Amino acid sequence: MQTLDSFHRASNLRVVTNQSLKPLPSRKDLASTLRAVFPHLSASDDALSPRRGGRIAAEALLALVNPQSYERSRNYLAGDVTRLSAYLRHGVLTLAEVRDALLRRVTDPRHAGKLINELAWRDYWQRVYLQIGEGVWQDREQYKTGYSATDYEAVLPSEILDGTTTLACVDGFAHELRDTGYLHNHARMWFAAYVVHWRKIRWQAGARWFLEHLIDGDEASNNLSWQWVASTFASKAYIFNRENLERYTNGVYCRTCPHAQARTCPFDQDYEGLEQTLFPRLKFAANPTAMPTPPSFGPSIVRQRLPSPSGKPLLWVHTDSLNPKSPMLLAHPDASAVFIWDTAWLMKSSIALKRIVFMTECLEEMPGTIELRSGDVATELLHAAKASGVDYILAQRTPDPRLQAAALATQNHLPVVWYDPPPFVEEMRAFDLKRFSRYWQRAQTSAMKMTPST
Repeated sequence: MQTLDSFHRASNLRVVTNQSLKPLPSRKDLASTLRAVFPHLSASDDALSPRRGGRIAAEALLALVNPQSYERSRNYLAGDVTRLSAYLRHGVLTLAEVRDALLRRVTDPRHAGKLINELAWRDYWQRVYLQIGEGVWQDREQYKTGYSATDYEAVLPSEILDGTTTLACVDGFAHELRDTGYLHNHARMWFAAYVVHWRKIRWQAGARWFLEHLIDGDEASNNLSWQWVASTFASKAYIFNRENLERYTNGVYCRTCPHAQARTCPFDQDYEGLEQTLFPRLKFAANPTAMPTPPSFGPSIVRQRLPSPSGKPLLWVHTDSLNPKSPMLLAHPDASAVFIWDTAWLMKSSIALKRIVFMTECLEEMPGTIELRSGDVATELLHAAKASGVDYILAQRTPDPRLQAAALATQNHLPVVWYDPPPFVEEMRAFDLKRFSRYWQRAQTSAMKMTPST
């Protein structure tokens, strides 16, 4: 385990170390300490997200959400979007409680329908992730572009990474991503379409770069959205044109773009023209019915209510469960709790400083005392359990195969019990997850209802 001294900012964060704990008075100090703790971050940028982590910030944003205004303006970059994605991704807020908050502030549930539908996309992605795990990194289907996967480059070129393509929109999105850890969903789609369809680069390369910087980055929503744009998890490729871009950005990029002035904008065609330019092989493609059938995901996993084990638990707080109001935490106020920085994951995924700062700020608001460790998750879980003298480990269920693997390794020595937060939709016998529309057809009625009181 790496030394985490000086990682302490508030009384509820306790670090395993034989050195003294020094309070850090500012966000800048926290960032500096994190960089010292995790040396591999030295190659990352120094930017911090303007979005602070924690439940207090999340609830303040949730209180401002206007579902009707969201529906009217959500596609505009200056629209009234929620900015809740990072809090949902890390479990600071649950989909169910956001849905319930929306329904409480409208007179007709249909007035919150569009935003609830967007929340359902996250639930859908997570269900797919639970079933396919690392398969989110593999093409779910064949490209619908007339090209095969081998026709696409595997690496993002430096001009895209550095934001120096000379296309004002693409470069603007790249800089915003690196500087803030956030992009509007529409901008993400445009950027992904440019990377895959204009530059002929595999979606995996773009997905990895997004996960480095997005503070809301998770492999389910991120990768499967990239696949939706690429057409490997959709019936056709997503593309955009200049008219669409100008409409939803109020022309902010085109006004300063040298390609707009020189009439060399690669997006300046109607959709029929763009399809002919980008996908010339489609007219020579075999009959679409010859496309391979999308893979079957099988029935959804129905979660069973687990019997409460006896004895003393260790509460395992992980990257998907940073909610200080989690029933798991509140039900065990005196239990030992641990959070483990998975150093192998941080290095392999090149997670940027801004996201680590965000997660640490979430941890600061946890009730009781949270022990912070770093290293191999399964190993550190067992060390924490032995030090605390517990009988089992309790954690919020997660579809993340990395965390599931750690739990499985730990199970050989100590039981791991999964806690399920209130679901977004009622569990049914099975969901058809081949397309969102099929999932939504069955989930909609339940998704539009308040969580039943217990």
